[in-house]
Formats: sequence, structure tokens, C-alpha cells
Amino acid sequence: QVQLVESGGGLVQAGGSLRLSCAASGRTFSNYAMGWFRQAPGKEREFVASINRSGYLTAYADPVKGRFTITRDNAKNTVSLQMNSLKPEDTAVYSCAAGLGSYPSDGYGYWGQGTQVTVSS
Repeated sequence: QVQLVESGGGLVQAGGSLRLSCAASGRTFSNYAMGWFRQAPGKEREFVASINRSGYLTAYADPVKGRFTITRDNAKNTVSLQMNSLKPEDTAVYSCAAGLGSYPSDGYGYWGQGTQVTVSS
């Protein structure tokens, strides 16, 4: 069973930064892609960023390109999301997801419970 635990959320002013982390356990972390998703109140969950098993391939949703960076540390079984220049519209519950294969296109099969990010104007 894969377990994912996020941390690092909180309240920040617009223009500020936060770094989210996700600790994974339960299988060989380095074999699988990872991703970050978010869900704002009253909205559907949306893709934020993804990274392949090796960390060399990343992808971002258009609204966060140039502001967010996803990285992974396969030695520590963690994936992180550095969020800069935060905007009120970034307010959401952020969840990490563990892939079913090496690449994000393989889909995601496991989800963390999420961490709240609130950006005040």
C-alpha cells in the first residue's frame, strides 16, 4: 500500500512563496512518476505539475508555469513543489499523487490527503 503525506501548506500573502513536500512510502519510489494536483472550493480537482521517475521530465499547468517548480529526491522518497509569486487564485487544497508507471501519462493510482494553501490579497 502506497502512503503519501503532504506538508508545508499554510497562509501566505499574495506575492509570497511556499514549499510543499510529499513523503512517500510503501513501494520503490524511484520507479514511478509523481504529480501535484489542487482543488479549490466549488471546483474540480486540477492538474498542477508532474515529474517522471528520474526527475528529468516535468510538466506544468499553464496557470503555474514560471512560478511553480516540481522536484523529487529519490534518495529521500520525497517530491516537492516550490511555489513562488503566489496569487489568491492559487488558494486550494494541494495533493500529491503517485503514478502507476514511470511517466505521468501512465496515470495516477494513489493520493495523499492534501494540504491547504491559502493566499490572501
